[in-house]
Amino acid sequence: MKRRIDSAFVPVFLLFALHSCSAFYLPGLAPVSFCEEGKGGDDCQLFVNRLDSVESVLPYEYDVFDFCKDAEEKRPSENLGQVLFGERIETSPYKENNSIKWASRWDYILVSMPHTNIQWFSIMNSLVIVLFLSGMVAMIMLRTLHKDIARYNQVDQEDAQEESGWKQVHGDVFRPPRKGMLLSVFLGQGTQIFIMTFITLFLACLGFLSPANRGALMTCAVVLWVLLGTPAGYVSARLYKTFGGEKWKTNVLLTALLCPGIVFADFFLMNLILWVEGSSAAIPFGTLVAILALWFGISVPLTLVGAYFGFKKPAIEQPVRTNQIPRQIPEQSFFTKPIPGIIMGGILPFGCIFIQLFFILNSIWSHQMYYMFGFLFLVFIILLITCSEATILLCYFHLCAEDYHWWWRSFLTSGFTAVYLFIYAVHYFFSKLQIIGAASTILYFGYTMIMVLIFFLFTGTIGFFACFWFVNKIYSVVKVD
Repeated sequence: MKRRIDSAFVPVFLLFALHSCSAFYLPGLAPVSFCEEGKGGDDCQLFVNRLDSVESVLPYEYDVFDFCKDAEEKRPSENLGQVLFGERIETSPYKENNSIKWASRWDYILVSMPHTNIQWFSIMNSLVIVLFLSGMVAMIMLRTLHKDIARYNQVDQEDAQEESGWKQVHGDVFRPPRKGMLLSVFLGQGTQIFIMTFITLFLACLGFLSPANRGALMTCAVVLWVLLGTPAGYVSARLYKTFGGEKWKTNVLLTALLCPGIVFADFFLMNLILWVEGSSAAIPFGTLVAILALWFGISVPLTLVGAYFGFKKPAIEQPVRTNQIPRQIPEQSFFTKPIPGIIMGGILPFGCIFIQLFFILNSIWSHQMYYMFGFLFLVFIILLITCSEATILLCYFHLCAEDYHWWWRSFLTSGFTAVYLFIYAVHYFFSKLQIIGAASTILYFGYTMIMVLIFFLFTGTIGFFACFWFVNKIYSVVKVD
């Protein structure tokens, strides 16, 4: 009897040993039984994947150079994630003996992996940043902000006219932003990406999307993205209505088509390059049609459903009224101007993830196995906290300087982390990789731009909703005449 041996390391979180047989159960994988020695043979069929090179990001089929071909050429079924990643599984004419014990089959991979002490250093570095930001936010909340609220609630109207600070912009702080349509669309897409990422990482942390189950991670992410069109439409429509928008049809269509369309167009161009180069990573035409069917047949209708319920709900009620005439913003210092504040806002969140980012880029471009999803999920939570706290701090400083344009700034402050990600990806390309050739270079930066866009929407949405909660909270506890 011939059975497949998977060629990737599996982080085993749950291991059930059955006394009646010698089989394993790995989360995310179907149980596999092997013949006992002397009872039907002890050879296992080998499956080969693809040929890679450190000088190219173009993978090719294993037998493209006309060697090691199997006369039978049986191809096992491949899931959506394997097809998107260019996994072309084929049979090998060779068998593998089982002289290596089953429990020790991945030891050579573990030896080649970076030591986990680096991961713990990354976590400790991120926690120090979080503690620093948490201390700053606590100081603002418990001391400065508390004193401000007490003073504003005690002074009479004449004294209030002479005061300066964040209370003086209460009549303008909830004035709808410019380009509110685009902001609401970005926030709807960011919410969809956030929920998709959280669920995917949580399942991977439990072991159900382990690297041994090839393509499972990408398949799960794509399916979740398709099914999460409803919250995207709801958030976008509800915020757009709060901004006073009336072009609800345009809002729905942009939410369903704008950002996914940019990603698909980039992905389609990259696929054309792969097809011209004859790479095994080129997506078949049928799979592209299936992706479009999932997009327009499931995701778009679900976005329409979410938008319908979002527009049926009343606009979010603000704690203070908005004046008819906008207040003039005083001259700002260098550090409270929009661009310097946005640039500074992305530094700390990026500082929490750059070490983990190195391992992720290694797994994508340097053909290393990534299996430490527990660390990744922890860094994900730290990133949420850091983006929220850094954006709230800068928002408070700008409001104290009587600059009430916080809507877009809150989104761009944390979203600017994606710019640092792109800069790091450029540095990684020139310092760590040995890629040559125009096609490989275009593919690297093409896929990097998809990552940057997704990360921009994700981090920007976190910062916006953190500031939205903060601004609503502080203006709901002050007395406004």
